Amino acid sequence: MKPHILVIDDEQEFLTCAQDLLIGWEYEIDTAQTGYEALQRISLYQYDLILLDVIMPLISGIETLKRIRKLDRNVPVVVITGNGSVENAVLAMKNGAYDYISKPIDWNKLKVIVKNAMTIRSLREEVSKLKNQIKDKYENANIIGSSMRMREVYKALDRVVDADVTVIIRGESGTGKELLARAIHFNGNRKSGTFVAVNCAAIPESLLESELFGHEKGSFTGAVAKRMGKFEQAHGGTLFLDEIGEMSSMTQAKILRALQDKRIERIGGTQSTPVDVRIISATNKDLETMVEKGEFREDLYYRISVYPIFLPPLRERREDVPQLIAFFIEKLNHKTKRKTKSVSDQALDYLMKYNWPGNVRELENVLERAMLNSNGDILLPEHFPITITSYDLADDSNGFRIDFQRAISLAHDIPSWEEVECEVCRLALKLTNRNISEAAIQLGIGRTTLYRKLKKYDLFV
Repeated sequence: MKPHILVIDDEQEFLTCAQDLLIGWEYEIDTAQTGYEALQRISLYQYDLILLDVIMPLISGIETLKRIRKLDRNVPVVVITGNGSVENAVLAMKNGAYDYISKPIDWNKLKVIVKNAMTIRSLREEVSKLKNQIKDKYENANIIGSSMRMREVYKALDRVVDADVTVIIRGESGTGKELLARAIHFNGNRKSGTFVAVNCAAIPESLLESELFGHEKGSFTGAVAKRMGKFEQAHGGTLFLDEIGEMSSMTQAKILRALQDKRIERIGGTQSTPVDVRIISATNKDLETMVEKGEFREDLYYRISVYPIFLPPLRERREDVPQLIAFFIEKLNHKTKRKTKSVSDQALDYLMKYNWPGNVRELENVLERAMLNSNGDILLPEHFPITITSYDLADDSNGFRIDFQRAISLAHDIPSWEEVECEVCRLALKLTNRNISEAAIQLGIGRTTLYRKLKKYDLFV
């Protein structure tokens, strides 16, 4: 089928000329002379491209563009502006136009724009198909995101899911490393086996060896019965070693031997037990540097790092934030006994601007708190912590601007005004790397006043 284009312009002469040329370029053409007529057509037919004049009767081209976006978010719209009308072009681009061209039309230039727009449309359709495939395959593991960075993660998952190799998942705390490990297990050839997770940082070193390899009765004080370790529990399945960088050198050596021999020996035991496990590990540490410093065994590092997967922090995939918000709201409604539907546009702007040092886990916690603060079905900026809403939305950079008066208005969320003031001052120091002059500017108060407050709250340390 030929690509289908809709041309919208109130001048019949222009429509006739455009129609003749576009048909000659092997496109199927419809025309409309008003925004209302165009919207009616778009509601009935799916177009591959729309050419839209800005100056239109009844409703303007910009308003028509906004309504088109509600009907079809993906169709490329090329806006036609008057000669030299830069303001209209900029406004159209801000409202989702793909590109613009000025009258009188340079038809050769338009031909290139149309060809490129068709390519974009095709790519968007491929991305949409990939999103659906991802959703069908991994939504049971609660992995959310369709950004370019996450699509790379999904590709990596597909490569290793049925390959019985060791995988190490790298990423900051709160990015969802265990969810990724579960996705590998439950979508792979070991899904009928057991998935066993061990947080190496949460178990005291004196107990970690027993936790992993088990022990015999009487092997040490408190060993009142024989106990099977995590390796044996995961036999035929997957053993997930979270925060593997926290292991002592002694435990690292025993893990290495278990991987090499595929056998383990319980503490106090005399016989070895064969184990068939797939090892997936995770860390937020720089293992390469630890190897150089002698803090992590080089031979174990290569054993567990056959295939590394890097899970990006949330600040590097901000386009996934709306999707994550929708997922968490649905999940948390049951837990909080709320009927929250969504967040307001301004609240979403704040959430998109924030850097999320705690990543996806922090986003979930922030949304849960906001839902508890709200009595309505829409989450507003005042329902969120001031650390989230301290950013200046008018600033296109990743900087911030602390709204001191806004912090005062939110004092009802914190037991006392002094705590609000202290927290805002602490935040200003943190975000300016303790530059007092810059912090005072961001707070909108004098340097001397800030000095007095820092002394009051003992924040000079």
